[in-house]
Amino acid sequence: MSARAVLEELRGRLVVSCQAPDDHPLRDTQVMVAMARAAEQAGAAAIRCGGYGGVADIRAIRTAVTCPVIGLTKEGTTGVYLTPTLDAARRVCDAGATVVAADATLRPRPDGSTVAQAITLTHALGRLFMADVDSADAGLAAAAAGADIVATTLAARAGDGGPDLALVARLRAELPADVFVVAEGHCRTPADARAARVAGADAVVVGTAITDTRWIAARFVDAVAGIDAPTA
Repeated sequence: MSARAVLEELRGRLVVSCQAPDDHPLRDTQVMVAMARAAEQAGAAAIRCGGYGGVADIRAIRTAVTCPVIGLTKEGTTGVYLTPTLDAARRVCDAGATVVAADATLRPRPDGSTVAQAITLTHALGRLFMADVDSADAGLAAAAAGADIVATTLAARAGDGGPDLALVARLRAELPADVFVVAEGHCRTPADARAARVAGADAVVVGTAITDTRWIAARFVDAVAGIDAPTA
């Protein structure tokens, strides 16, 4: 599938992120595979995966689904840790990802490389590059360097705890039309996802609210706690 065809496949649709950290009960590659298959059957246009599960998750999910796979690694918890080096980007490609997602903020990368170099490498290996950004300036810089997709992954929560719709709208207004804008981060409800589309996102990524059973259950636990049972 060509780069343009991949983006058209994602346009106007949902991407589901299937990831779990090392200390989570769901941290198992086969669990991530099952989640990815379920998400695809539900109609997800692509699966974002890897993270702390790394290339093992990407490779396993790539063989289990037919939709595009957006792959990444997570190395550490601070600074630039999403696919932070050229070697990490190469490993994500080797695992079979259709798209490489990486930190594309303006912060220094641990191997001294630049976002432009990561994009060049990714394209040389025949993959698309998703720039995970925290600001409009970072998004514009990534697009100028050749990023195919700019995502709001690293933006802070909006004032209501939801996605940064203002950033989505600004990116869509200021980026070239051929650069794909993705809303990712803090979409907790279908209403959030819809609002992101209305704000200008070409596609929306949702993870925790779909795939984190612990987080979902905790919301229900809190909802029913502290309420006195009715008396007869």
